[in-house]
Amino acid sequence: MFDDADETLPDGFGLREATIPQLQAAMGSGRLSSAALVDEYLSRIQRLDRDGPRLHSVLEVNPDAREIAADLDQERRKKGPRGPLHGIPILLKDNIDTRDRMMTTAGSLALVGEPALEDATVASRLRRAGAVLLGKTNLSEWANFRSTHSASGWSGRGQLCRNPYVLDRNPGGSSSGSAVATAANLCAASIGTETDGSIVSPAANNGVVGIKPTVGLVSRAGVVPISHSQDSVGPHARTVADAAVLLGALVGLDPRDPATDGSLGRLATDYTKFLDPGGLRGARIGVPRTGGFGNSNGSESVLEAALEVMRDAGATIVDPANIPNADQFGGELELTVLLFEFKHDLNAYLATRRGVPIQSLADAIAFNEAHAAEELEWFGQELFVRAQATTDLDDPTYLHALARSQRLSRELGIDAIMEQFGLDALVAPSGGPAWLTDLVTGDRLISSSSTPAAQAGYPLISVPAGHCRGLPVNITFSGGAFAEPTLIRLAYAFEQATRVRQPPRFLPTIPLPAS
Repeated sequence: MFDDADETLPDGFGLREATIPQLQAAMGSGRLSSAALVDEYLSRIQRLDRDGPRLHSVLEVNPDAREIAADLDQERRKKGPRGPLHGIPILLKDNIDTRDRMMTTAGSLALVGEPALEDATVASRLRRAGAVLLGKTNLSEWANFRSTHSASGWSGRGQLCRNPYVLDRNPGGSSSGSAVATAANLCAASIGTETDGSIVSPAANNGVVGIKPTVGLVSRAGVVPISHSQDSVGPHARTVADAAVLLGALVGLDPRDPATDGSLGRLATDYTKFLDPGGLRGARIGVPRTGGFGNSNGSESVLEAALEVMRDAGATIVDPANIPNADQFGGELELTVLLFEFKHDLNAYLATRRGVPIQSLADAIAFNEAHAAEELEWFGQELFVRAQATTDLDDPTYLHALARSQRLSRELGIDAIMEQFGLDALVAPSGGPAWLTDLVTGDRLISSSSTPAAQAGYPLISVPAGHCRGLPVNITFSGGAFAEPTLIRLAYAFEQATRVRQPPRFLPTIPLPAS
């Protein structure tokens, strides 16, 4: 086990597990500066990510981070803080554009080159809020949309990201590095992206909070895409309160992403106002036993204990509350939509980039073939090839699949079951405990409950709920469109009633019992 002694900052302030409000209070009192905080996080990145257990969660650090932090310290002294993120170091998944000296590569060598010409909208909003963009995190290359048997957490640029709880276990994907870095206290919080499970899966595997917002609540402009119907950008944090702070800085209308028009009148600028420790009292929560169940005794036993906590806190549990048509989610229906949209959306995104080796999906396929030793050693690019073979978004095959996917998951699915039982939310295991990483045969994902909300474009919050043989286990609260206030209230109340998160111990493996 690696000894992770807590760094002690001036006046005895401990860095490990520090929350955003605690960091903000320390800076406000003069006990801490943003520049000192950045230095300590950079020290931890060197000690834990580059050396020691070698987590490989951070692809690069911002060479200007110290200078940015010093400027923000000076601004604080002269004008006071801009808000709750002033001077707070945040890591971004490496598919989010930043107009600075950092690259945006989606983990692929095919995008190594000049930085993006413009900030992603979420990056710009974080800068305006006073956050320090500390660096870019590793991810499952191309957000896990290259091969049908990839190993989550691996990228050609960053190699294999490792789970900080047990190093030979998988970090989950595709926002692997964002969750790992947050769990290991390499940043105050981080930003990930999700198409289907890519925020909540690594949140669960690494014992942190992950919020996947409603599609359209947070702009995707300047983010390497998979699907405009399902992509979302959201936070990883060690507490629900920190995740709520970060979400408030990300939301808003954006002419660069027309989907945000749907959030007009349905967003909040401050999600911390929904943090209610008594928020489970009187809530009606359904348990969809058709999603995320049946494959992991460990995660299911944790959920059963979590349901008892909710009952004791005053919630009514409706069990089962099965989502109709659950057997029709995922599979070729969802994949058809993603394949068509990936080709269209990626080509549009690549048209905004200069000074990189590729300008289209066809170029990316050719690049990987030409650099097979670096990019195709462990798995192929079957999804790339299938996406390239699609036509355009006027194709009836695509239009039928999209309409059916959204109808089944929305009005005939999540909306129907919530209306039937008058539910505030659904709850299910986020997934099984982290599986052994296997680069040869790929992921062995035990279970997942993210697909109905993914196809519907609805929100999810994954929150730590327990442990199984030293591995974190999370549960996921889900709901209808723009239900983030309700989900934050429920997740926060559950978190306050349980407080199960523990810092990682960097174990090399799980010891087997003696024979």
